[in-house]
Amino acid sequence: MAERIPTIPFELQPRQKNLGFDLERALAGIVSVKAIAPADAFTAKSLGTERLGHGVVIRQSGLVLTVGYLIIEAQEVWLRTIDGRVIAGHALAYDQETGFGLVQAMSSLDLPVLPFGSSREVAPGDSLIIAGSGGREATLAATCTARQQFAGYWEYWISDAIMTAPAHPFWGGAAAIDEQGRLAGIASLQVEAGDGKQSQSLNMVIPIDLLLPVLDDLVKFGRPNKPPRPWLGIYATEIGDRIVIAGVADDGPAEQAGVEVGDILLAVAGDKPSSLGEVWRLIWAQGAAGVDIPLLVERQDRILEVRVRSADRLLFARAKVLH
Repeated sequence: MAERIPTIPFELQPRQKNLGFDLERALAGIVSVKAIAPADAFTAKSLGTERLGHGVVIRQSGLVLTVGYLIIEAQEVWLRTIDGRVIAGHALAYDQETGFGLVQAMSSLDLPVLPFGSSREVAPGDSLIIAGSGGREATLAATCTARQQFAGYWEYWISDAIMTAPAHPFWGGAAAIDEQGRLAGIASLQVEAGDGKQSQSLNMVIPIDLLLPVLDDLVKFGRPNKPPRPWLGIYATEIGDRIVIAGVADDGPAEQAGVEVGDILLAVAGDKPSSLGEVWRLIWAQGAAGVDIPLLVERQDRILEVRVRSADRLLFARAKVLH
């Protein structure tokens, strides 16, 4: 586990004199996360088999919070502390709705816990620190630029994402630390905002408030203790005012039902979606995983109805590993 995290330029790093909390102590609770998934894992094609990012110690028991895509289907997880110790971990939980993942260290981390903040208190203009593993050299002084809905092409939507700039160059699982030294969220993505000369790279941060209602379930059961959302296995994007199927998961429900790349999505269960986020919300509104989802698509000037038998995304992924 010798990979090095990219160094943040000195002028972009936070300064202790500007902070009202002990930065070094906060950064000591951030670890490097390396996960290895089997070659035949369902997510291997899209996420690779070796994944490297960050995690935050949130309980003295060695519970580490990270972003879920790092650890889904992982058969090995290794945690590296700021003092260079490498400790085995167990991929404990993944929540597809929020995007959070949990790792349990298999032996003592002996690191400080980063306390939870309240992400709803984070507003545009507030200062945040986006902290990766490796100390101050992997830590960026940033600003919240917006609170907004975020729709991901992989059937993901959250209502109040935290957007920050400048963007951390190695963001996956990095901690967003508020002005009181508390955990406000976990960095998930780098996205581009604006067009042309006005384009700006941002980090999308998952708010920590989304974790609190499901944390105990994730620790006990590995997932929220409620019926899972329907999942179709489609990757969609907005092109102008159209929503286009950009990809389908191999052997996923949509592919099995005959959905094709290039299909233009016109309606979900009889309702015309106005945005990508609305597509996902219309699908989820039809019931729990296993329900049939009728899609109306345009394909080469033909209008077709395709009925997709939805699935539990997490169980579908696990099944690919077990066989």
